[in-house]
Amino acid sequence: MQLTLYTDYSLRVLVYLAQTHGESATITEIADFYRISRNHLVKVVHNLGNEGLIITTRGKHGGMRLARDPEAIAIGEVVRRTEPNFNLVECFDPQKKNNCVITASCSLKNMLYQANKAFLDLLDAYTLADVTAGKVDLPAALPALPGNTPRNTGKHGKVIPIAKVD
Repeated sequence: MQLTLYTDYSLRVLVYLAQTHGESATITEIADFYRISRNHLVKVVHNLGNEGLIITTRGKHGGMRLARDPEAIAIGEVVRRTEPNFNLVECFDPQKKNNCVITASCSLKNMLYQANKAFLDLLDAYTLADVTAGKVDLPAALPALPGNTPRNTGKHGKVIPIAKVD
């Protein structure tokens, strides 16, 4: 199973916002920090706002922040709200014509369904707070790129720590 880039970016936005401790951040700030397309983030942020995961404010002093405490945002919830579907195989999608000739006698469909459910159940056990619990200073963790330095300061010049990956 592979999550879409859309879900990846959604999680990155939420991780960033969780580490601003209630301060607003901008799309440009997050795009610069992660070195990803601002245009992609516009769509992601719009959806996160529609889903009630973030609060956005327009205007000169606008930006975005989490709509709930990080402890109240389950990773499974985010993945379910941002993934278009969980059709691991052709026979999972009721909208498509199923051309698999063994569907009626296949045990694999049930196994894959159980695996997918276990995956989401596990993600439900973790919150955004769990993801950001083991913070590490990003510039110290990443090697400097030639002619470029990692950007990890918020609009107020504060270092934004990123969750440590073990």
